[in-house]
Amino acid sequence: MASYQKLVRFYITIFFCFFLSLSSSQKVTLSLYYEALCPFCADFIVNHLPQIFRNGLISSIDLHLVPWGNALFKPDATILCQHGEAECALNAIHACAIDAYPDVMKHVGYIYCTERLVLENKLEKWADCFELVGLSRAALDCYINGYGHQLELKYAEETSELNPAHTFVPWVVVNNQPLQENYQNFVMYVCNAYGSSQVPEACRNLNNSVKIQSTFNSSVEKLSYSHQVCYANQ
Repeated sequence: MASYQKLVRFYITIFFCFFLSLSSSQKVTLSLYYEALCPFCADFIVNHLPQIFRNGLISSIDLHLVPWGNALFKPDATILCQHGEAECALNAIHACAIDAYPDVMKHVGYIYCTERLVLENKLEKWADCFELVGLSRAALDCYINGYGHQLELKYAEETSELNPAHTFVPWVVVNNQPLQENYQNFVMYVCNAYGSSQVPEACRNLNNSVKIQSTFNSSVEKLSYSHQVCYANQ
């Protein structure tokens, strides 16, 4: 357990140590609509999303996580989640974490920890993540007292208002533009959203703006997303 804690703390420290503040008016909005037990959502959160913390691009982004995904309401108004009751519970706990720890480094750190456990088939250890990332159990209290359910209703409404409607998760949106099956290339879209002026240093370090624009406009090899997403209504 001690070695696992050290490993998680190591990853989180690397991923989140470059966070800098920037006024929201200068930022690009990056929204992730997901569900907690979709393996492709977990893969995106653990293996792709952290790059914006490693390269410092998070300072130029308003990151917005929406843990609802493909969940539906049953006729009796209870929630039906694609991967069962455990997913409904973890979605609500993630919603509570976002509410209880509004600092993006804190709630993303917690969500990263639980999604890593999903990939490792160790979900039974999810409660350990509070200690692993150094957080109080406020999110657990939020879930137990039922507030997480209220937060999930809010996320359900937000997800239902997507235009175009999402057809799978992870559903990644940059400044209201859904990336659809090209979601793993989200950094390119974030950098391109700044146009030719005020390009963040992280984007210049990744590539010069001309090459980013060229790449953006070229035929990018897309994912075989039938194998990389969890479809809605399935």
